Amino acid sequence: MATKCDKCPLRALKIFEEFTVEELRFMNRFKVGELTIEPQTRILMEGSNAPQLYTVLAGQGTRSKKVGDDDRRQVLNFVFPGDFLGLQAGVMGEMGHTVESATSMTLCVFDRSEIWSLFKSHPDRAYDLTWLAASEEMFLGEALATIGQRSALEAVSWAMLRLLERGESLDMAQNGRMPLPFRQQDLADALGLSLVHTNKTLAKLKERGLVTWAEGRLTVHDKIALAEAAAADDRPERTRPLI
Repeated sequence: MATKCDKCPLRALKIFEEFTVEELRFMNRFKVGELTIEPQTRILMEGSNAPQLYTVLAGQGTRSKKVGDDDRRQVLNFVFPGDFLGLQAGVMGEMGHTVESATSMTLCVFDRSEIWSLFKSHPDRAYDLTWLAASEEMFLGEALATIGQRSALEAVSWAMLRLLERGESLDMAQNGRMPLPFRQQDLADALGLSLVHTNKTLAKLKERGLVTWAEGRLTVHDKIALAEAAAADDRPERTRPLI
């Protein structure tokens, strides 16, 4: 059975903003069901249109963009619980990137045609969509700066730091340990590095006692030193809206 919005386990996390009673009533109507998918399933395709919008209730995945006519791609970011999927198609008519699952995932499904009712009846909550889009833009800006200006060691350290912060904000990380089911190729594609270079850089971080990533689990042994290696601030994620 689908999870009712007022019983959503994500709402208990401090990272997400509270709903008003009226907003909860609307969200219970806005949500039309849940979808469970297998790992390595394409949820949304670049260039496609879809009548649904999704919020990730559980599981992890990637957003990526195809490059050229071969198998090259740029991973734009990593998908975590609470992320909202499909907004591009809802506003622009088609997706500008592909969303694919890395694990089994549970998605809350919303009827895209009702999104304008959100703007009409709950403008504060609709504004959250703008916040989410701006947050994605800010992250992509930092990622682009990382690809262009950070060394391979700094870039991989930065990625491990930001992924740990995401996990901590969602109570997925305990004492620096969290599930990280992605492939090294996914990380390489995100940072514009070769798989060999990524593998060697992760080995250096392990030798320095900073990071171990094996069998789908990330362990950060020294977060402060990792932030220094990344030439980045160790910062918790700010409170964010949940759609």
